Amino acid sequence: MKKIKIMLVLWSLVGSMCLAQTSDSIMARHLREDRGIETTQGNSVDFFYLGEQKFDDLFFEIRKAKKFVHLEYFNFRNDSIAGLLFELLAQKVKEGVEVRAIYDDFGNMSNNKPITRHMHDSINALGIKLVKFRPIRFPWLNHYMPRDHRKIVVIDGFVAYTGGMNVADYYIDGIPEVGTWYDLHMHLEGPVVNDLHHVFADLWKRITGEVISGEKYFPHIEPTMGTAGMAVVDKMLGHKSKDAIRDLFVNMLNSAQKSVKIINPYFVPTHSVRQALKDAVDRGVDVQIIISAKSDEPVTPEATHYVGNNLAKRGAKVYMFEGGFHHTKMLIIDDIYATVGSSNMDARSLRCDYEVNTVIFDHEATKWLVNHFENQKKSCFLIKKGYWKTRSLGKRLEGWFGNLLTPVL
Repeated sequence: MKKIKIMLVLWSLVGSMCLAQTSDSIMARHLREDRGIETTQGNSVDFFYLGEQKFDDLFFEIRKAKKFVHLEYFNFRNDSIAGLLFELLAQKVKEGVEVRAIYDDFGNMSNNKPITRHMHDSINALGIKLVKFRPIRFPWLNHYMPRDHRKIVVIDGFVAYTGGMNVADYYIDGIPEVGTWYDLHMHLEGPVVNDLHHVFADLWKRITGEVISGEKYFPHIEPTMGTAGMAVVDKMLGHKSKDAIRDLFVNMLNSAQKSVKIINPYFVPTHSVRQALKDAVDRGVDVQIIISAKSDEPVTPEATHYVGNNLAKRGAKVYMFEGGFHHTKMLIIDDIYATVGSSNMDARSLRCDYEVNTVIFDHEATKWLVNHFENQKKSCFLIKKGYWKTRSLGKRLEGWFGNLLTPVL
């Protein structure tokens, strides 16, 4: 009988220890033990939610480059900001700086101002090593999936950028259909820069065969730039990381003990992510989601409304943003840690495309993100009971049908 009582006490102690663990420590352990992803310490992070902020800062850092500038984007839209960027990069080449750049060929073709073959060749002629990821060739359907949706810039191995912004004027000017374009991008310094650079270097080798390695490209960085712990989670098909982002979202949601805050533009989550959201609501977690009332995609917005309405009926607080278009991709857990990156909460990002997200373990950085979330709510309306019936029959049918297409959106 004593043995049974001792065992019960031990189990109680173990249970108490598990409950005492905070969600950020649970997540850091999961990344380390289950994914082999180490969290680096001593990083700094600055956030930009407007294109003008990001491009001003990026151009400033590129002007200071002495050794190399490496860029990876889903697309460089053939407009004024890209023109200024390539003009600056060409000047840096003249100064002896190495410039390598990757863009996705499907991403290029899918925007209304693509880089033409002539422009591509002209940029290379300037000494910029510009390459396409998976060029579209007949039969083009063979090349539809996967695509490279990541956004990474690394400058001299000490400064990096990542987040949701491509290179396009509409990040500054917006577009008539949706208004102002909001997003979230980061300026990073510290050991995390090398982690992001490895993601770029791996893809560069796959495309060109050129190996990027050594102290020149991966300098030793002391963990003294800031207070942020950061982990880089990248996703690449045909690789052990192929389900890494979906796994990240699910485990973050499962770790939540108090609150979940999400902004995501194409919010049609796959089954596992949707179930994790439902489970969080069911166990009493305060789940808040901001999605855009308008979208640059034709089918996704109504499917997003449909999914958002269903989660609202379950108990989540779902806000429709009316102040423009939110291309932001962030998830905050318990107001103590977060992820920001390139990945949407849709099947294309979670199952098909190459993506990269950073997990940020830092109270000050997370506090900034929480404040940003609360500020964005001021331009939203909350979905309430009966909302779906206020939609026209056509939009309701479009939303229902779009939801059926969740596996391919």
